[in-house]
Amino acid sequence: MATNMAHLSCSFRLSVLVLFLIVSLFFFAFVHIPVLTMPLCVFVFVRVTLLHRIRVACTGADMTRDKEQSMDDQSPAVVRKGIDVTPNKDGGVCKVVKKWGEDGDRPMIGDKVTVHYTGKLLNGKKFDSSMDRKKAFTFSLGKGQVIKGLDIGVSSMQRGERCILLCKPEYAYGPAGCPPKIPPNAMLQFEVELLSFKGELLTDDGGITRRIKVKGEGYNNPNDGSTVHVHLEGYCGERLFDSRDVHFVVGESEDMGVPLGVDRAMEKMQKGECCMLYLKPKYGFGKEGRAQYKIGPNSDLVYEVTLINFEKAKESWELGLKEKLDFSAGAKQKGTQYFKAGCYLQAVVQYQRIVSWLEMEFVGKEQQQTVQNFLLVAQLNMAMCYLRLKEYALVVENCNKVLELDEKNEKALYRRGEARLFRNEFNLAMSDFKLVLQVNPSNRAARSQVSICQRKIREHHEMDKKTYANMFQKFAEHDVKVWNNILQPEWTAFKIAICSLLGMCIGPYFTIRIVFSETEGHVFHNVNICFY
Repeated sequence: MATNMAHLSCSFRLSVLVLFLIVSLFFFAFVHIPVLTMPLCVFVFVRVTLLHRIRVACTGADMTRDKEQSMDDQSPAVVRKGIDVTPNKDGGVCKVVKKWGEDGDRPMIGDKVTVHYTGKLLNGKKFDSSMDRKKAFTFSLGKGQVIKGLDIGVSSMQRGERCILLCKPEYAYGPAGCPPKIPPNAMLQFEVELLSFKGELLTDDGGITRRIKVKGEGYNNPNDGSTVHVHLEGYCGERLFDSRDVHFVVGESEDMGVPLGVDRAMEKMQKGECCMLYLKPKYGFGKEGRAQYKIGPNSDLVYEVTLINFEKAKESWELGLKEKLDFSAGAKQKGTQYFKAGCYLQAVVQYQRIVSWLEMEFVGKEQQQTVQNFLLVAQLNMAMCYLRLKEYALVVENCNKVLELDEKNEKALYRRGEARLFRNEFNLAMSDFKLVLQVNPSNRAARSQVSICQRKIREHHEMDKKTYANMFQKFAEHDVKVWNNILQPEWTAFKIAICSLLGMCIGPYFTIRIVFSETEGHVFHNVNICFY
């Protein structure tokens, strides 16, 4: 109401000013009293203009104060209606649920969460929105990738939930703000919708997924060879099959009946951390299962793991050459033990240790041969493990590394040939087997593999002939259909048009007759030109 009155008052003053100017011009033109009229006119004009500007400024300020007041009024409402979701209950992040989630599950630390959000200052000014970009925002929860208030608020939400989060400055951008959009010590309001979340993948093949229930202390992690003290609870479906405190060496957990997935996760954990590990069969008990725990073949497992304490092993750079060679001998023996037991991934871990210790070791000629022998054995054995695991690309990779050290290594050539044969790279496989025969002409297995490659190549060529023959037959049938249904009618119309033109040109001298005949379902158009 006050704003409307201000506009009416300004309009009235302007009207009076216009009327006064007209009267002044009349006196100036006809009565000739310019000395009194014009200064008065200018004075009134300036006064009304200044009053108008002051009024507009005041009105704008009032509107801004009203808007800020409305947002300030809304802020206590969020605090009153919402719940404090901060761990220490200091009111730093208050939440009001606008739409409840679909289920009771909530994201954990380290989860990949996907949200839509809109962020505003308390005066209602929007400073960021994923909705405006039309692209949802994904981040790792609890990893410091967003402000503290969002980390805390989103961790309290359910999938599908939409809520308002009011974050105090200490849970937002603090005294520094985020210029130019967010001033210092600004309280922020977010509207957030949690679209989805999933655990953190610890392996490229998705075989180990981690979800952190309790964050650990500091940033120190166990390394390969560390001795760890953990509490385990293993589940197959809903059944608890293992619950115990156990000590084991990272990389050798199989000795204590702990699956590889738990072993590999150790290097990502901190002291005091409690997490859920979701293991695919490859990182659990595999296709054999584990009769001791009544676990069937190819079973998915879930472990709740708490890292109570650990003692780190020496890093590679802290070891002397003698220690590295002694440890390599132990790792070779342990890898052979795991290989014979069918634990191929565990064996690979042991052989990888040897490579990590010795690959970059530069020694004199006396010890060079010893180091090289360890590397050759480790990489050849890894190639054999990967053959059993059907990871043929890794077989080729490890054999290539062996051949860089020894280009005529019979085992490396043969195993690379086997991997290429399984990948249907018959010509490359046959080349490898022929190289084996050049190194050792009495190798019967290689000679047999050459014959198999030749037979596979012939079969492949025959298959190609049949495939391409059928393909060309289908192309020919397709071309006939196109001709009969599309091209032939157009060609007929073209011929009729030509005949019509001929009729117009030579009609006085010739008679043109178009004869239609049908043969085997196709219409043929014969054009007879008769002289007269």
